[in-house]
Amino acid sequence: MPDLPADTPSGPGGSGGTPVTRDALTVLQPGFTGTTAPEWLLRQLAEGLGAVALFARNIESPAQLAALTAQFRKVRPDVLVAADEEGGDVTRLEARGGSSFPGNLALGAVDDLKLTRAVAAELGRRLAACGVNLNWAPSADVNSDPGNPVIGVRSFGADPELVARNTAAYVEGLQSAGVAACVKHFPGHGDTATDSHHALPRIDVDLTTLRTRELVPFKAALAAGSKVVMTAHILVPSLDPERPATLSPSVLTGLLRAPRSAGGLGYDGLIVTDGIEMRAIAATYGIERGTVMALAAGADAICVGGGLADEHTVVVLRDAIVAAVRDGSLPAARLADAAARVRSLAAWTLARSGAAETIAPSAEVGLEAARRALRVTRTDAFVPLTEPPYVAAFTPMANIAVGDGTPWGVAAELARLFPGTVTHTYRAAETEALLAAAGPRRVVAVVRDVHRHDWMAAALSALLAARPDTVVVEMGVPQAPPSGALHIATHGAARVCGEAAAEAIATAR
Repeated sequence: MPDLPADTPSGPGGSGGTPVTRDALTVLQPGFTGTTAPEWLLRQLAEGLGAVALFARNIESPAQLAALTAQFRKVRPDVLVAADEEGGDVTRLEARGGSSFPGNLALGAVDDLKLTRAVAAELGRRLAACGVNLNWAPSADVNSDPGNPVIGVRSFGADPELVARNTAAYVEGLQSAGVAACVKHFPGHGDTATDSHHALPRIDVDLTTLRTRELVPFKAALAAGSKVVMTAHILVPSLDPERPATLSPSVLTGLLRAPRSAGGLGYDGLIVTDGIEMRAIAATYGIERGTVMALAAGADAICVGGGLADEHTVVVLRDAIVAAVRDGSLPAARLADAAARVRSLAAWTLARSGAAETIAPSAEVGLEAARRALRVTRTDAFVPLTEPPYVAAFTPMANIAVGDGTPWGVAAELARLFPGTVTHTYRAAETEALLAAAGPRRVVAVVRDVHRHDWMAAALSALLAARPDTVVVEMGVPQAPPSGALHIATHGAARVCGEAAAEAIATAR
């Protein structure tokens, strides 16, 4: 059993400054509440906390965010400031109004690597200007299951090679701005019908399928120099029949870290977990045990704070790590190695802190990408709009990664082009009420993953039977066949996707 100094802490603010305690704090990536730094967070940074995680609740504006991150760096200049900013449906910088960038599926639909790289570089430039130097993006998942409830438009697509080349381009663009990319969710979350925020997904694929599908984009990302890989809370029995990937030595050490000569990916960068408080881990193992198991398996950093965001959580996890080193369940050398990788990444971000200033601003690149991603199908029944329409937004429950606070759709954009546009949200098949509300107005039906929601498909079918001149805008995965007099697939629900779709509706002839 390793010998530890007697002043190992057990409460807030009680750090004795021991190496193990500092290492335990270094590997944590916690969140917090509020738009200014709480005193407890600044104190933990001074005591060794290596990273801070930002969510929509922490961000009001670029100026406010820059001031917030400056608070962190006044205490710890090399702090890693992480955000889950994928662009598209998953945005933290622009959660209040919708993203200026389309998500991965739109970029995959265009499949122009120069454009993908440019979008990622501009996003990285904006993150860096606000003081964010680690982005938990992009998703390298191959969306092989179109019914996937949590990945969907966050993936570049269902073709492994397409996903691979766009993932690599995204990594290159993001890191050109000095922002570390974090490809996720290893070893691949695309072939799941379960959201790991709620339960543990299981992927029953053989090793051959895994290597020719799920792992292809990760290999491309590592070849492109991705600084970070995020683990998935998924069970892949062909790799480990008992433990989810986040907690599996077979997955993290035996596959991701192992040299290529031994069949591994040969990765030597930072491995971070997905949110350790997600139920796929917390409901079975608890966050303390899960944290220790993840570090022992080969993870270097623990993401926590999407839901748990206070000093108590930090202290509990810190003390659990220290106790595990004390009892031998987590080797001290493994913790020291993890902390060293965190510090190495922090040093890289410091060295690259001015990189974003060399990137010319490109305010319109996101809208350009959204316009190019549109797929428009017009029938002979289509008559161009000349009057304000009625927008019926068929709105499913958002998954936790996306959240339900970010506006989406086309109503706001159409209202700018057709003043007097009226809209209403529907969460069930209410055809008679919809038709009565629409009156003589043309209907624009906005759907999101209509193929996954029976009620939505039924509502759309009934609407089209009554009003075949309806315009349909699909803002999710366009799996269902085009329908309506005019059908527009946006490949995502970002603000710019809505803007591009509204333009297409207004100009369709």
